[in-house]
Amino acid sequence: MATLLFRLNNVPEDEAEDVRQLLDDKGLPFYETHAGFFGLGVAAIWLINDQQLPLAKAILDEYQAKRAIEQRQQYDELRASGDIPDFLQSIWQHPFRFVGVLLLIIFVLGLMLIPFWKTLHP
Repeated sequence: MATLLFRLNNVPEDEAEDVRQLLDDKGLPFYETHAGFFGLGVAAIWLINDQQLPLAKAILDEYQAKRAIEQRQQYDELRASGDIPDFLQSIWQHPFRFVGVLLLIIFVLGLMLIPFWKTLHP
């Protein structure tokens, strides 16, 4: 019986391709389903032989641990080189967006606090 091995929701294409290649290299038969046009299905990789699930999970766990370290190093390098802006840099890059979001937050908080304000000041 087929067993769900790896969901593909919000997974980068390079990671999904790595998982497919890894399963092929290890000789683990699998098939893939897609979410469909409206996204109502399950986008996932399914293992055909559920007896191989412990082996496949161990392989994926090892891969994901290695990928997490690589992605963290890449992120740290981009952060150190200034390619990824910090909070203040992003404010300076998009000041109108920041002011707009700030005004929206104040507006929503104001709407939420109106009932309390009216009970305190009848």
